[in-house]
Amino acid sequence: MIIGGGKMGQALARGILSANAVRPESLGIVEVFEPLRLQLAKDFTGSQILASPQASQSTIIAVKPDSVEKLAGSMESDHKRRVLSIAVGVSTAALEVWLGGRPPVIRAMPNTPVMLGLGMTALCSGRYVSAEDIQWAKTLMAAVGKVVVVKEAQIDAITAVSGSGPAYIFLVAEAMIESAVSEGLGWDLARELVTQTIYGAGAMLAEGSQSATVLRQNVTSPGGTTAAGVGALEEAALRAAFARAIAEAKERSADITAELFKH
Repeated sequence: MIIGGGKMGQALARGILSANAVRPESLGIVEVFEPLRLQLAKDFTGSQILASPQASQSTIIAVKPDSVEKLAGSMESDHKRRVLSIAVGVSTAALEVWLGGRPPVIRAMPNTPVMLGLGMTALCSGRYVSAEDIQWAKTLMAAVGKVVVVKEAQIDAITAVSGSGPAYIFLVAEAMIESAVSEGLGWDLARELVTQTIYGAGAMLAEGSQSATVLRQNVTSPGGTTAAGVGALEEAALRAAFARAIAEAKERSADITAELFKH
């Protein structure tokens, strides 16, 4: 059962169904907003589209972080047998307290490319999670991309790197497109050039045989055009800017956790 039928909840549902991890008739999606619920009924024919939770062996919480405490407090024991939460900033300790008892709680930090089945998700376990529980979570999240299992102490840094990371890449794309246009290229051509360049470079990184450093060095001939461009980026302190971005995003992630759960 997925509680929350927004974009991330829908992405998980599609991935789970496409991977045959769950049969359509065994999947329930809970959405309180009626217009969205009606649309879900059209998009997920064969699945149960619900206004409120029903008994389930496993529950995925896919609502906004500030709604989790109230939701957890309203969940009955039949909804707490195994819980996976993708709510940003909500710790396993908070969920355990809000749910009551000894619920197996797994926290997930996915990023938006899960919507295309190309996500990166980090999982961490609460105190009462079994090996079977974590394997269940890995199987589900693998339906929408790659999965790593980490310690919860690493989640804030992971949120800053892969959770927020797509926005950094989109910002780079924006800057490259704008610069290309300023150099005389049309917007459509600039967008196509930049989009395919980022896609291809990402594929080379994902192939994994060479590090980012080696790949950069391979394309940067001494005295060439790439060397001139990379030199300008280094002079503009690009590395320092990314270091600051990740540090500040990590700090904000920790702050959100503290704001949501004061203990």
